Amino acid sequence: MGHGGNVVDELMTDHREVEEFFGRIEALPSGSRDRKLFADRATMELVRHSVAEEAYLYPAVREHVPGGEALADRELEDHARAEQIMKDLEGCDPGDPEFDRLVRVLMSEIREHVADEEQNLFPRLRAVCPAEALDDLGDKVRKAKKTAPTRPHPAAPDKPPANKMLAPGVGMVDRLRDALTGRGKSG
Repeated sequence: MGHGGNVVDELMTDHREVEEFFGRIEALPSGSRDRKLFADRATMELVRHSVAEEAYLYPAVREHVPGGEALADRELEDHARAEQIMKDLEGCDPGDPEFDRLVRVLMSEIREHVADEEQNLFPRLRAVCPAEALDDLGDKVRKAKKTAPTRPHPAAPDKPPANKMLAPGVGMVDRLRDALTGRGKSG
């Protein structure tokens, strides 16, 4: 979280981190408690990442990219599906067969979404957005991730201005809950 560089580089680094968590989940046997640990860590990163994209990336796509309205709407639909899966996963024990099913579905959804962003959305944004604007967006995304929620909230607003106003407060409550429960930490 918080890598530096323009918005595309920042978000692609997030994608690699989430993929690393997915690889760790896949390397562990079904029922392993560590699968839940890595699923929680992936969820925490995905939620922060999504909140930042919804607050800054997608509005920039709508503003700068031809056809950006439809493109951003499709990305938000992807986020909504993934967020509901993460919410369902949150209540699952790693020994439950439903945990394995939900993790597989989440990984598939996220991998498809990442491929679409990296092969379609990011190149289109880079082509029309000045480097300074991409750098500024990178700074805004990094700041947003620091205060963003760490748990899925499927009913929360996903468009400005409401998402920008609510996310820091919800994020503070999520981080407090995480600290009290030890969520995302091993051993």
